[in-house]
Amino acid sequence: MQKNRASAPKNPNLRAEFFIKMSASIQFQNAASIPTTGFLAIPGRLDFQQLLHLEKEFLGRTITYLIEENDSFDPAMRSHMERSDKGAMFSIKDENPAAAGKELAACLASGGILLFVPGRAKTRPATPIHIPSTHLKTLVSFKLPTLPIAIDCPRESCLGIEKISSLPHAVISIGRPLSEKEINLPNFQESMLEAFEAAYSSRAIVHGSLATALLHGLKANPAIKLVDGADDSDIPFSNILPVAIALSKFIIKETDKPRVAIVLPPGKGGLIANLAVLFAGKIPVNLNFTASHDAIRSSIRQADVDRFITADPFVRKVSTFPWPPNRDLIFIERTIPELKKEIVKWGFISKILPAAPLANVLGLNKRRDDDEAILLFTSGSSGEPKGVPLSHRNILANVLQFGSRLDMNRDASILGCLPLFHSFGCTVTLWYPVIEGINLITYPSPLETKRLAELISIHQVNVLLATPTFLRGYMKRIDPAQLKSLELVVTGAEKLPQNLADAFEEKFGIRPMEGYGLTETSPATNVNLPSPEPAANFHFLPAHLNGSVGQLLPGIAIRLTDPVTHAPIPLDQPGIINLKGPNIFSGYLRDVKRTNEVLTDDGWFKTGDVGVFDADGFLHIQGRISRFSKIAGEMVPHETLEAAINKVLGLDTETERKIAIVGVPDEKKGEAIILLSTIAGQALEQECIDLRYKLLDQGITSLWCPRQIIPVREIPLLASGKLDIKGCQELAK
Repeated sequence: MQKNRASAPKNPNLRAEFFIKMSASIQFQNAASIPTTGFLAIPGRLDFQQLLHLEKEFLGRTITYLIEENDSFDPAMRSHMERSDKGAMFSIKDENPAAAGKELAACLASGGILLFVPGRAKTRPATPIHIPSTHLKTLVSFKLPTLPIAIDCPRESCLGIEKISSLPHAVISIGRPLSEKEINLPNFQESMLEAFEAAYSSRAIVHGSLATALLHGLKANPAIKLVDGADDSDIPFSNILPVAIALSKFIIKETDKPRVAIVLPPGKGGLIANLAVLFAGKIPVNLNFTASHDAIRSSIRQADVDRFITADPFVRKVSTFPWPPNRDLIFIERTIPELKKEIVKWGFISKILPAAPLANVLGLNKRRDDDEAILLFTSGSSGEPKGVPLSHRNILANVLQFGSRLDMNRDASILGCLPLFHSFGCTVTLWYPVIEGINLITYPSPLETKRLAELISIHQVNVLLATPTFLRGYMKRIDPAQLKSLELVVTGAEKLPQNLADAFEEKFGIRPMEGYGLTETSPATNVNLPSPEPAANFHFLPAHLNGSVGQLLPGIAIRLTDPVTHAPIPLDQPGIINLKGPNIFSGYLRDVKRTNEVLTDDGWFKTGDVGVFDADGFLHIQGRISRFSKIAGEMVPHETLEAAINKVLGLDTETERKIAIVGVPDEKKGEAIILLSTIAGQALEQECIDLRYKLLDQGITSLWCPRQIIPVREIPLLASGKLDIKGCQELAK
């Protein structure tokens, strides 16, 4: 061990003056969890002001500063530490950190605190942990009682509508203390993320009103526009606002029901309709017009709606939709012209009144926080669609989480072509661009990639959101020059095949980034993003990893549980993913049984997906638990098996799905594996035998090998591009 000089300011007058100024701008949470005995404190990040505030909280206890010998600090921090006679260094190259830990344990005597001071790091905004995994592995290997400390800095990762001066400089949240027996990297990550979730959930913005936030976004960005690619029209936010307000007054007169259905694709009609319903103090329900009649009728019944906002051309285009009687339909292109006088009036009022008074006039703050804001329905890939009410808190939190990580410029443009009933399309290409003031380029269908490429080129779109299925369409007939403006391509809803990502990057020069989320999580929880540029004397912390779904968005905590026993397991072992955060829904619509199956009393949500969390904070999804088969006591992941079959059959370069694995009941082993294939020939039994030998050669156990191949014309897919599990099971029967 080497000694280094470090400590707090000596001048009591300067300290007092500083802390008086800082007390109003730094908040402290969960101080009661600070152990009275000695411990190693590991903050996720630490600047000079935060360091001084920690010193105040630890007043009266001996503090020894611990730094890594090669770390770099800003001059004020380094000067401050050098004025102390209590400091220590360690090296991540130390071959015996346990021995070093025994020496450092002396610093914990009599309640002493060994405070690790992280070096400078380049990260994306709102990253909870600014410490390289190499450092963390050494720190936890000291085997000392450890206290994780999360530090959230709202001013660095806020929405444009927030007043920065009103935000705290930092929120310091104390994590769950870990004993010398408990301390390891997975436990440290778990405790740190839980503490950061508590800090993030305290942000004032997430307790507000979605309608009010949208109003503030429209008022703050009057020149930002929506471009409707269906007719090449554009409308600035300043003109959208009075139309939405006028339509909201019409909706209030039309129905006393709390919810209003919307059957429209992305475009100016879809945006205005959703804004109007919220401004009316009601709940928009964007219905999935691509679902089966039974699923649509189920959604209508569950939502209890009696009015449907749509458009004449769309009614004709989607003639198979089980449309209600005409008296229940509000045709938006007929209604808005009839509201001309009201639009002019609200145009004048909205120009002279600031956002806050206007929100009060409209009564937008009456519904907020945990009140239901919108209602979505799950895709029904494994059964009847479930109603997922998302609160104002859920949506605002996810817009904040996603927006802060994206960190887009105000003059950027985003393509909105995902359906509005798709949770990703709803939050990220509807609410997010309005609140943050991002130009929104819309088109009714994500499948017409030729037209979408034209829109990307014409309007210099920067961000493209798609599913892998939709992304495949860009590989055909699209000139790479048309997508040159793209700075970020994010996929979700299904696993991104690496061969597709490779092919897309080779053709267009930009690699698709995989994300993850569910309707119940509003939806985004993870996303890969371009890593920050390396800088001299700064740690480089990656923000993307191929094959993963990325790091957790800020304010989301994670636990893993055993698929069989449901007991908690370490994050570095595969298990059922459980998430907690302000974006997590509070339960299914009028379905207590299903809600209790996935939600705990303290807010943990059981996703039903199996995954593992690595040392750098990247989540690796292994598949849905519904896409696992339990055979002779062993969990067999369908997606892993599909990847192996694609490889041995030479299908890993295909852009369309040709196979699917299905589990069927088996009396002897619990389940058996069935392979659905669009390429199967006549000699199915021999093909199955040949496939078995090929898989065995690749190291796949015989237990995983398909028992039977069933030829099908096509693999069932949902409109979102996800595998239709229910449809596959029907074929397997």
